[in-house]
Amino acid sequence: VQLQASGGGLVQPGGSLRLSCAASGSIFSINAMGWFRQAPGKGRELVATITNDGVTKYADSVKGRFTISRDKAKNTVSLKADSLKPEDTAGYYCGARSTSSTWYDIWGQGTLVTVSS
Repeated sequence: VQLQASGGGLVQPGGSLRLSCAASGSIFSINAMGWFRQAPGKGRELVATITNDGVTKYADSVKGRFTISRDKAKNTVSLKADSLKPEDTAGYYCGARSTSSTWYDIWGQGTLVTVSS
């Protein structure tokens, strides 16, 4: 499976943006996709995930502000981020969980999100 992320960029505090991740290859071998982020000097953290059954999970820090969605027909996962804060600044990574794994083991390239005035 290959993951191709797009979106990101510079946005002012309070603004919005959308990240997208397109999956290709052996799609049948994954059962969940999601977004993770890593700020400078910090570890990678879960932002939001969604399973094939549509079950979602969010980090407490983004609940009510971010929305993850999945288009099975297009094999894409999107993250709509609203009310962005400077602390949301990070590299955002698309991940997928293979059916043989208990955690996310497939990664796309990162896309940088900078929230600044």
